[in-house]
Amino acid sequence: MTADRAPDLDAIAAIAEAALTQLPRSFRDNLAGVAIRVDDFPDDAVLRDLEIDSPYDLLGLYSGSPLGDKATNDAPAPDQIFLYRRPILDEWIESGDSLAHIVRHVLIHEIGHHWGLSDADMEAIETSD
Repeated sequence: MTADRAPDLDAIAAIAEAALTQLPRSFRDNLAGVAIRVDDFPDDAVLRDLEIDSPYDLLGLYSGSPLGDKATNDAPAPDQIFLYRRPILDEWIESGDSLAHIVRHVLIHEIGHHWGLSDADMEAIETSD
């Protein structure tokens, strides 16, 4: 990452990986098999399904079945966490927060969906540092 170029997909992925290693182990448990992907934007089908007008309004997405909803006989869709680079970069510029802070926030939120946590539970994890 240089001062004259926006972080690319790989740079955001590296920030997410570093943030992941700093989260409490209990929160990281059961993430085996959960893919973390970085794309520039959500695809049109996601925006349509979530009834979101602007691709800049979605910074991340958990796709899959939360742990509490998984049945042993089901063949669920693969669990994935998406981080959307361009909306994250816009949030970075607009908020003045560090890029690492924003990526960590989105990652915690999406992992929280995997766990089936409430927003209050996710906020408690975020402020536990």
